[in-house]
Amino acid sequence: MLNWVNRLAPVGLMLADALLPPRCLATGEVVDRQGQLSASAWRDINFISSPMCARCGLPFAFGMEEDAEQECGACLADMPDYDRARAVFQYDDASRSMILAFKHGDRMEGAPAFAAWMARAGADLVADADLIVPVPLHRKRLFRRRYNQLAVLALYLARLTAKPAMVDALARTRHTPPMGGLNRRERLHNMAGAIAVRDARWANVAGSNILLIDDVLTTGATASACARGLRGAGAARIDILTLARVVRPG
Repeated sequence: MLNWVNRLAPVGLMLADALLPPRCLATGEVVDRQGQLSASAWRDINFISSPMCARCGLPFAFGMEEDAEQECGACLADMPDYDRARAVFQYDDASRSMILAFKHGDRMEGAPAFAAWMARAGADLVADADLIVPVPLHRKRLFRRRYNQLAVLALYLARLTAKPAMVDALARTRHTPPMGGLNRRERLHNMAGAIAVRDARWANVAGSNILLIDDVLTTGATASACARGLRGAGAARIDILTLARVVRPG
């Protein structure tokens, strides 16, 4: 079944090109082809690059010494459950509409471009990965959305990087309410024990370096829940690669 999904996704994008005028993923302006950003969007999107926290990928405001592997104060005070996290750009006013359209608005034409950006932003993580795994949706939410956009990203990233993807490695063990408006402690409590490795996939996860795919890294609560589930199944390393991350002032 996954092979069919893998084969049919590009066909859907070709049909979109034929039937709909290509529009910028962020602004809606007409562009040359599907999955592009307009010139104005490129200027506004805050892409993340070095210097950054060696663990969570938080961009630093000031330059660091060359080759410095420094961690931010938050990671030093409370070490994340994952090993490393990287993101393509900041989640802000410029990128929010693009993320929400992909997540809730069936804007699937952006998936190939998103996967390519993620492959570049997380090149070191991809190189170390044995298996690409998306954050799962609970079956109730999957029924409403009709697809898991993160599984689509994982499949495109796998095609680009020749790394295997396993979109059903993780499962939501219970339905969690939306986390908008919750602080970090509340999000961690909300997600505690909510994600686990499927029994049939333990052998694939055990001893493997896992690259977890998510759309936005906010407080890290979802990433932590996934990382704990993967650790429990014997994963050797867990890195997180997302499209965006929240960067709070200070």
